Amino acid sequence: MKRRHLLAVILIAQLGSGAFGQQPRTPSTGPPPPTQPQPQRPESEDVVRITTNLVQVDAVVTDKSGKVVTDLRPEEVQIFEDGHQQKITHFSYNVAETPAASARSEKPATVDKNAPPIPPTRLKPEDIRRTIAIVIDDLGLSFESTYYVRRALKKFVDEQMQPGDLVAIIRTSGGMGALQQFTADKRQLYAAIDRVKWYMNGRSGVSAFAPIEPPTPGQFGADIDAANEELNQFREDVFATGTLGAVNYVVNGLRELPGRKSVLLISDGFRIMSRDDPTRNERTRQRLQRLIDEAGRASVVIYTMNATGLQTLGLTAADNPGSGDVEQMLSDRRNAAFETQEGLDYLAQQTGGMAIRNTNDLSRGIQRVLEDQRGYYLIGYRPDNSTFDPRTGRRTFHKLSLKVTRPGKFTVRMRNGFFGVTDVERTAPKTLAQQMVAALRSPFGATGVHLQLTSLFANDAKAGSYMRSILHIDVHDLTFTDAPNGWHKCVFDLLAITFGDNGTVVDQPTGRTYTIQLPDELYKRAVRDGLVYYVTVPIKKPGAYQLRLSLRDSSTERVGSASQFVEVPDLKKDRLALSGIVLRGTNAGQTVKLSAGDAGPNGAGVNSAPGQNQEGVEQGNPEASPAVRHFGRGMLMDYALVIYNARVDKATNGPQLTTRVLLFRDGKPIFTGKENPYVAASQTDLKRLLAGGEIQLGTDLAPGEYVLQIVVSDMLADQKHRTTSQWMDFEIVK
Repeated sequence: MKRRHLLAVILIAQLGSGAFGQQPRTPSTGPPPPTQPQPQRPESEDVVRITTNLVQVDAVVTDKSGKVVTDLRPEEVQIFEDGHQQKITHFSYNVAETPAASARSEKPATVDKNAPPIPPTRLKPEDIRRTIAIVIDDLGLSFESTYYVRRALKKFVDEQMQPGDLVAIIRTSGGMGALQQFTADKRQLYAAIDRVKWYMNGRSGVSAFAPIEPPTPGQFGADIDAANEELNQFREDVFATGTLGAVNYVVNGLRELPGRKSVLLISDGFRIMSRDDPTRNERTRQRLQRLIDEAGRASVVIYTMNATGLQTLGLTAADNPGSGDVEQMLSDRRNAAFETQEGLDYLAQQTGGMAIRNTNDLSRGIQRVLEDQRGYYLIGYRPDNSTFDPRTGRRTFHKLSLKVTRPGKFTVRMRNGFFGVTDVERTAPKTLAQQMVAALRSPFGATGVHLQLTSLFANDAKAGSYMRSILHIDVHDLTFTDAPNGWHKCVFDLLAITFGDNGTVVDQPTGRTYTIQLPDELYKRAVRDGLVYYVTVPIKKPGAYQLRLSLRDSSTERVGSASQFVEVPDLKKDRLALSGIVLRGTNAGQTVKLSAGDAGPNGAGVNSAPGQNQEGVEQGNPEASPAVRHFGRGMLMDYALVIYNARVDKATNGPQLTTRVLLFRDGKPIFTGKENPYVAASQTDLKRLLAGGEIQLGTDLAPGEYVLQIVVSDMLADQKHRTTSQWMDFEIVK
């Protein structure tokens, strides 16, 4: 009975103060030790550098049949800067796709749509083979194109993603929250696809090319008509630069990521030149050239795909030319199609990518981009002093070209140049705010201070839905100084931001400097067990949310960061749903909480301010706590969660639920438990049922990362909404 009480206490303490009853528990036996093949780690890759003594570029070479050439030797390649041949000092061919990925089955296995999803595998930097940002230009995407783009994206996630792919689906109209969701978690990608909608205030209408209408005489005179035309051109230019600015932001975010990095821009196109007025679009051309330079420095290849597909540029049933000049109208339509495509073509050509155009099969277009990511040459040379000349203050653009001397016809795709500005000149000392924000942008988390973040969804009858997050801080990465009377002092900065799936900030960003002073006994426990920081964010609307935290040690300026993705269900639909899962080892130690009221020798404890989403700093949780989830082999692992909206049998006045436990390692199930009937016992709130159990971890389980999945089925619900699941990761340590 003590263990049953402990389970309820664990869940209530971690998820909130909801009134929960007890749930009888059925112990589960852990799985036998599996035989796990060790994944093949990729070789380290050099990144593109542009310094005063090194220029490196990557290139893809294909033969006349379009097949990638992988066996060139350094003596068969010549590189030129501004027409002058350079001496190659570095030459290598890098494989960006594993053999397993390249051997993908053309026909994916049929899956049960009603089956619970397989928990995602968390990728480590050394596991990444390709880093792909798919940028959806909803600022310039028509209503018709948006439908086909969404369909192609879903097929990409379902069938074309491969192990080792780190992917982001980004909208050009989104904010920082939408721009940084690089992940291998298909839940996040589906949430991003759901946000891809027609942006009616953008530069495209219902269709890529509006129907031809009969000319109407100007209502306000020629001057007003000319002014309106100029305003429309300015608006088009502004949206085009907005698109390129969003892509530039993505490129900068990709700079430090591992693996083969690429951006796929899907758009209806943008103009960089007008046949009627060569002076137009100057703003767009300047922004485009800066983007090309940034892509080269970040070793990012940009592919483009025209989402308009095959267009009928002649008269259609929707056209009504009236008494106008039909030939001129059709000429204007053709010019618009060619001019908007030119911007996409030029961007891809200059950055080493390729432009996908004139196809209605957008999924095949994405596949062509993926196939092009299988390998590339990395070529470097030492530039002379004239490349970087700071005397005039001007930075000229240097053109690059590559020539293959092997007999035969070859096509080379690489970035075509760079500005004469070194990375050293471009890197200014970062302010505190810049350091914190830069750490938030990393999909892996900065590791100057080791952090572990656990975010859980929960719902309370009075408070409603909320996200409860627990941040564990490794004290070994913080700097403590000795204070009088045997106390120890530490100062760190913390920034916490919660984003919705539309890229907007959900709550007021919490950025503060904390000063902690601990007596010697608590300091020793903190060094042993770490510190824990709580963040509770009320959630008003269902959807996908992401909490990001960055922490900076004020003394050393070391920065750490962490992020967590949480799906919040719509409980008003009265469908079966689960809270987050709380895990804890039975041998966990005691917890001592340091709140804002705990004062040090000078009356100063943890700095705090009312009204912020934080509850002080907690000290003392050992490794097997819900915040860390590091368990030893042979340990009993408790799990607890809440079941929402279970249907009630009118005859028994109780639910008819079953629960099942699964364990995963490297994305593969290693243990599948039996379906067990759920017993509600004496619980009174049937809309919020406390559930849980324990698992005896095998003594021979291999150390590493695992995922616990809980599957709950409601026998009284309809087939489509009968089953739901939740999971939580943990680690087995020696």
